[in-house]
Amino acid sequence: MATSVRRTTLTLPAAALGPDNPLPALRGGHDPHRVEIPQGTRLPADMARQIGYRPLHSLLPVAMRDGYGRVRRSTGLDALVIENDRLCATVLPGLGGRVYSLYHKATGRELLYRNPVLQPAAFALNGAWFSGGIEWNIGATGHTTLSCTPLHAARVPAPDGGEMLRLWEWERLRDLPFQVDLWLPDGSDFLYVGVRIRNPHPHTVPVYWWSNTAVPEAAGSRVLAPADQAWYFGYQRTLRRVPVPEYDGGDRTYPLRSEFPADYFYDVPDGARRWIASLDEGGHGLVQTSTDTLRGRKLFLWGAGRAGRRWQQWLTEPGTGGYAEIQAGLARTQLEHVPLDGGGAFSWLEAYGPLAADPATVHGVDWAAARGEVAARLAEALPRPEVDAAYAAWLPYADREPKESLATGSGWGALEAVRSGVDLPGTPFDAATLGPEQEPWLTLLKTGALPDRTPVSAAAMTAPAWRDLLEAAPSGPATDYHLGLAQWHAGDRAQAVRSWERALGRPAQAPGQPPGQGAGALPLYCLAVAESEAGEAGRAADRYAEACAAAAAEAEAASADGPDGDGPDGRAWHGVHVALVREAVPALLAAGRAEEAAGLLAGLPRSELADGRFQLLTARVLLAQGRPAAAREIFDTGFELADLREGDETLSDTWYAIAEQLTAAGAPVTEDVRTRARAEHPLPERYEYRMRPV
Repeated sequence: MATSVRRTTLTLPAAALGPDNPLPALRGGHDPHRVEIPQGTRLPADMARQIGYRPLHSLLPVAMRDGYGRVRRSTGLDALVIENDRLCATVLPGLGGRVYSLYHKATGRELLYRNPVLQPAAFALNGAWFSGGIEWNIGATGHTTLSCTPLHAARVPAPDGGEMLRLWEWERLRDLPFQVDLWLPDGSDFLYVGVRIRNPHPHTVPVYWWSNTAVPEAAGSRVLAPADQAWYFGYQRTLRRVPVPEYDGGDRTYPLRSEFPADYFYDVPDGARRWIASLDEGGHGLVQTSTDTLRGRKLFLWGAGRAGRRWQQWLTEPGTGGYAEIQAGLARTQLEHVPLDGGGAFSWLEAYGPLAADPATVHGVDWAAARGEVAARLAEALPRPEVDAAYAAWLPYADREPKESLATGSGWGALEAVRSGVDLPGTPFDAATLGPEQEPWLTLLKTGALPDRTPVSAAAMTAPAWRDLLEAAPSGPATDYHLGLAQWHAGDRAQAVRSWERALGRPAQAPGQPPGQGAGALPLYCLAVAESEAGEAGRAADRYAEACAAAAAEAEAASADGPDGDGPDGRAWHGVHVALVREAVPALLAAGRAEEAAGLLAGLPRSELADGRFQLLTARVLLAQGRPAAAREIFDTGFELADLREGDETLSDTWYAIAEQLTAAGAPVTEDVRTRARAEHPLPERYEYRMRPV
């Protein structure tokens, strides 16, 4: 039975993703992967070059996805099933192409950690992400911006005469097309995955790729890879080389024998076969292997400490077991980006399947024997030459055109095809996928001008070719605003500020017209961020306050002009106002203007203030006003921060700042007061998300 591909529906309790954040993502986002190299650490030459190679300074042109909550309802999700007589894989094309399940029929084992709920959390570069399965990460260090985004999907002929499932999309952070081909050869116990990333541009582009696999975190599970050393990266943000398996008093190949979350990037020797496995107490589990291009292997563990357990609970529902991740990537570590020459491509083959090994050897004290046992069993189950042969057989099929569309992704690849004429065999970006998001940019291509009535929610385009088009276009509110975004993304901040100031100099649109980017609030927001990045806290606060007032006025005017007082333009501007207040309040507090911050919160509807994000801001404002008891009451009542980011310590920092003021009782906060505050006001477990030793 060769691979068959069919549609189905997967029903899960799911939290709705909600709307994207309407503000442009000018900053690089909260980055827990900033790295410090301890003095005296010697890095391999390629690793040293690639760690500092073209990191992101903003998330443009991508929008932040932070509109989700934590209320879950039964939801039907489009799914695609790939099946042969040995394995059954379930893929979610509408959620980044995630392989949700890999079920081994012969043994009745689920090989992956399968999350019973779909709960977005702020782990992707742009926010929404969910745990479980196998995910395909492209773009830059972190979980891809496509984590909760539809991909194109289609049936394609497979090398063995069966069918492949092809997933593809245009990744916007690096402006690169990629494809993932999945198939199950007849009689095979392994899911084959062919991956290709192409650079259609004349210039070199930095590339990031990691395939992340969530595996069950059973008490006796061990992760094995062909390495005696690893690069350890904890949330103290330092990178150091450590021995495997023993480090810092414990065997770190067992995920539950660490206290805090950590990354272990295994230093697989050149020439060694690339693989990583997670095996339970009985020696059963999942193994992943690949051709040599995918050189990196990593273990991510949450640890057994209070924060790691809390994060695991946050990502699923009570009573669900935990998970660890075994990962494979283009570089040694996820702190690196690899250059891809213009016109070039990276391609490789991965294989995922069950493995059974002698448990006494796998869990013995002899590390060389343990990994040797796994390597031997893998060689029996799937010899290395077979993987290389499968890759060679797949390559000609990578260009095969899809037979039948199964899911539709975005129109961004089609827009690039219109602009550049790029034609990529095997991954068609059809003009039929162009939609409202691309419409203003099609107008720019056809007429040389961006419509001034571009909607407030219009997506940005920041690649050099689009910047050139914007610079050549007639000046206008929308053009100047978007040109500023492209200039900011390119690092030309002075020019960006001038463009946004020009956008503000244009008259506001007449009442009743669809709101445009020149209406003032968004250029003012951009100028506020520019002032903040320049260290001008006071001037940034001024701009934020102006932006909030402008958005509130636009929302009121648009709602009043709607047929029922609540038209789409009014809702759009209300969303802008709410998003601005969330950013303006911390800026006003940083400038020592707590009363103004309180005034902004008071102007929001009660329904918005009930959201945990605004509950936290309210507590911070009360603290700044010298009202720690009122701030503490908010924490005691309880709230959830739906978009709490990985590594963010805002909750614990605010809790202890309140505790210090309560303990000091109006006196100065000394070191003795801080010590007493921590002893007298321990952080409740519900707010414990610190991913590093305190």
